Amino acid sequence: MARVVLDQLAKTYPNGAVGLAGVSLDVADAEIVVLVGPSGCGKSTLLRLVAGLEDPTAGTIRIAERVVNGDPPQVRNVAMVFQDYALYPHLTVRGNLEFPLRMRGIERTAMAERVQATADLLDLGTLLDRLPRQLSGGQRQRVAMGRALVREPSVFLLDEPLSNLDAKLRVQVRGEIEELQRRTRTTMLYVTHDQVEAMTLGHRLAVLDQGRLRQVGTPREVYERPTDTFVAGFLGSPPMNLFSGTVAADGRGGTLQIGDQRIALPALAEPVRRIAGQALTVGVRPEGLSLTDSGNAGDLAATTRQVEHLGHETLVHLAVGDVQLTARSEGMQDWTHDTRVGVHIDPAQLYFFDADGAAVAAPSRTNT
Repeated sequence: MARVVLDQLAKTYPNGAVGLAGVSLDVADAEIVVLVGPSGCGKSTLLRLVAGLEDPTAGTIRIAERVVNGDPPQVRNVAMVFQDYALYPHLTVRGNLEFPLRMRGIERTAMAERVQATADLLDLGTLLDRLPRQLSGGQRQRVAMGRALVREPSVFLLDEPLSNLDAKLRVQVRGEIEELQRRTRTTMLYVTHDQVEAMTLGHRLAVLDQGRLRQVGTPREVYERPTDTFVAGFLGSPPMNLFSGTVAADGRGGTLQIGDQRIALPALAEPVRRIAGQALTVGVRPEGLSLTDSGNAGDLAATTRQVEHLGHETLVHLAVGDVQLTARSEGMQDWTHDTRVGVHIDPAQLYFFDADGAAVAAPSRTNT
């Protein structure tokens, strides 16, 4: 178990490409921090720097309070699980689990005990004599995790470990990883593109964009209090609706102009009032919209463009003039394509961002 501290970590490649630009992150002992962001944002680069597979251009990496810059991977006591499993095809499950211990010169009896304990932990006991080609995808992923875990690492680094599994297996193995971390209390840095993985596994999320750390917080904090339009538009499936609008203040409330239509705002937070009249980016989660057959007073007139029936919910993609919105409704709804509808936006669910994209105001509470 170990705390991991990154202080102004940077990586610039010889061709000038920036992998990381001054990332500072403090991962507590036994914490799972999930790194999220678009492709090329620096997630895997960060893992490789912590693992010692690449050297940083600047900044420091501390593992268990010790600076490890310059230390080779084998002395950092970290273990990395890759997207493609990276198992040795000619070795059995037992051989794959034994391999990192053989490289460390572990005595045979101790090695057998650690391999058996790891196999029991991951329910691999009946598979020890099989080759990787004889295993399912989920079983191979467990072997890859076991090969890392058998070393008894201080830090577990997982780089999109579930992306090659089908949806049902992802749910199963995700639960196994969560249970494994709960039992072993190993510090984990976990990279994923999957929003569900990020929200359900992470004690905290670290959102990266173009090598920069945009926000760190619990899944709820990041979802409900995004620091800027990038985080707001990235986290959430479907993402937050973001559109240009202008607020006019009057008395305690005001109005919000969306295209050529307006909605009333019964109350305005003081930060929004201070920038009333300026161009803003306004955000609302899909669950903050509701649809009616024929709009009520104060609703927006819209046209449905696409309807996705997902069983547990229905997503309706709408056009309000030139503004594109997505609404979420529970269950299987009867909305159809190219239908005129009314859209009610709950003013209490609105987010406001300034011209630079920084958050100005967020709902005092949300329905998430």
